[in-house]
Order: sequence, then structure tokens, then C-alpha cells
Amino acid sequence: MTTQTESLWRLFVVFLRLGLTSFGGPTAHIAYFRDEFVSRRRWLSEQHYADLVALCQFLPGPASSQVGLSLGLMRGGYLGALLAWIGFTLPSAILLILFALGIAQDQSWLSPSALHGLKIVAVAVVAQALLGMGRQFCSSTLTVGLAIASAVILLLAPGMLAQMAVIVAAGVIGSHWLKGQNQQGQPVTLSVQPRTGYIALGFLLVLLAGLPLISAIYSSHTLEQFAAFFRAGSMVFGGGHVVLPLLHSETVLTSWVTHEAFVAGYGAAQAVPGPLFTFSAFLGASMQDNPTGWLGGLWCLVAIFLPSFFLLLAALPFWVKLSATPKMRGALSAINAAVVGLLGAAFYAPVWTSAITSAQDVALGLVAFGMLKFAKCPPWLVVLAYALGGMGGGYWL
Repeated sequence: MTTQTESLWRLFVVFLRLGLTSFGGPTAHIAYFRDEFVSRRRWLSEQHYADLVALCQFLPGPASSQVGLSLGLMRGGYLGALLAWIGFTLPSAILLILFALGIAQDQSWLSPSALHGLKIVAVAVVAQALLGMGRQFCSSTLTVGLAIASAVILLLAPGMLAQMAVIVAAGVIGSHWLKGQNQQGQPVTLSVQPRTGYIALGFLLVLLAGLPLISAIYSSHTLEQFAAFFRAGSMVFGGGHVVLPLLHSETVLTSWVTHEAFVAGYGAAQAVPGPLFTFSAFLGASMQDNPTGWLGGLWCLVAIFLPSFFLLLAALPFWVKLSATPKMRGALSAINAAVVGLLGAAFYAPVWTSAITSAQDVALGLVAFGMLKFAKCPPWLVVLAYALGGMGGGYWL
């Protein structure tokens, strides 16, 4: 085995271990990466790592996965980035596909009480994410107003087109009235040539515009699914939980996945390590007209993560100049505020309306929120407790 092969293998093993043990969502993942690669292995300095995190939070997509891609790119080039993504993503994707196939083959074990328990946990998880994002991104009168306006629009007109319109409008507003609100980015020294950046951006735009047209022309349901998940992966600002309303619009409102399966999968995604975007693998394997669950799960998994590759490669050569533009920083501030409203709308429907039907449900939701927020219980433990409690005693109903 050559030195380069050994280095790539070591890189894969490190990210595989993180993929098996990194519970807690994107913020926790970034902390795990810092401990592993800055403190323990000293692959890069504290400042360089902070620069990578700033870049990945600037871009749409799953920030923690993009940090992992950047670290893999830095250590092993494009193959290293791919191996880092596979190692970090595959464990949770496999678990969620297995969960989806288990539900498809035998739904008797997933009792209504257990499902209701998962719905209540989802209320607590999204509420925690909503409060954290609100404090971080809504710090002025205008950003609070944008969040409220976005929530109102999406409550009255739910759907993917409305979500995209809100994000675009927020970006335009922010570029004019919130100029210079974000801190300037620092230099990121990853060797990606400008030509590669232009090619990656071209692929992203061509696929974003072309996939829906091609799937419509050839009446391909498979391509239609890929386009839907690719679009969702391109539009997610603000963290993994924001993918919830986007994927709900693309899968439940189109009758590809039942609402019950969607909520069960979202609950299961809280109980596994790795990125929340692997929820897409569950949805792909749960498609009602999809006879090949494994292939469907992997197909949708690749579709939702692929924009992250393109966006990262497109931004790296131009990050310093791009992040220094006041209009761009203002647009990002407004977009982040808008996605708080987007998540707020999703918190009401479908999360709250499908879970909270009685005073007992409110009480159980508050207990779950307290376990997550104040007792600092890991999400997987809360999910397991509520699911088993429902299965064992049926006290959710």
C-alpha cells in the first residue's frame, strides 16, 4: 500500500468513526471536527478552521458536511473530499434506509402511540432549533420583520415555489438595507482554481434549471425525484432542520411519501449520528411507487448532497472577495432571517398541528423540550424514550 493510499484510507476511517459517533446535529458536528482535527491531530490551525466554518455557514447546504468536505479536500484532494463525505454520511444513511424498509415490510411494530411519541419529540427538536436560530439571525427590527413576514407568507401559501420566492425576495431586500451586517470572511487557502469554480457553478445552474425540464419531457419519475431533492439541497440556508419544510413540500404534498412515514423518519433521523440531510435516504427508500428501496434511498441521498459539492467548489476560489462585498453580506443576513420564518411556519404546520392535540401532548412536549434544552439530553435518547414509552404503555393517546 502506497503512502498516498494509506493517507486516504486513514482519512476515510477517521470520518467513518465520526459518522458512527457524532450525535447532536450540525453545531455538535463542528465541535467534534474541531476536537478531532485541530486539537488532536493538528491538521490545521484554530484560525484556519474558523475560516472554513465561516465559509460553510455562508453557503446554502449542510454546514457540517461542507466542513468535512473541505477538510477532506485539504488532506486528500477531490478523492479525499469524496471519502470524507462517504465516511461521515454512510452510517446514518444506512440506518435510515433500513428503518424505512422495516416500516414498508411490517408496519405493525410502529404503533400509533409510538408514532405520536416521535411527533411530540419533533415538536421539541424544532422548537429548540427555532429559538437558537432566532437569537442568532434576528437581532434587528428589519430581520425580525423579515422572519415574521416569511412565516406569514408560508403559512398562507405553503409550497416550494413560495419558499424559493421568499428566500430570493429576502436576499434582494437585505442587499439594499442590511449591507455590511455580517462579519467579513477570512482567507481560506484551499487549492481550487477559479476555472474549477466556474465549472462547478455552471454544473449547479444547469442541473437546477435543466433537471425539471428533462424529467417533464421524458416523463421520468426518477429524474423528477432527483430534481426535487437537488432543488432542496440547493435552497437550504441556516442549518439542517430547515430542510424539513422543503422536503415536506417535495414529498408529502406530492403524495410520494405519507405524512405518517415522513414524521416517523424525521424522528428516527434525530436518533442516528451524522448529518440530518441523510433524512433524504429514508424518504427515497419510502417512496410509495419505488420498488427498489435501497437504490431509491441512495439516489435521493446523492441528489440532496450534490449541490454542496458544487457550491463549495464554486465559492472557494472567490471566498475572500465575495465575503467582503457589503451587499452580499446584507443579502445573507436577510436570507438567514427569512429561513427563521420558514422554520417557524413549519413548526406550526406540519410539526405542531400533527402532534399536539391535547393538554397532555403539550405537557409531554414541554418535558421533551426541557430534556433537550436544559438537561442537555442527547436527541437520540429522548427519541428512544418517547418511542418506547408509546409502544410500551400507549400513554401518548
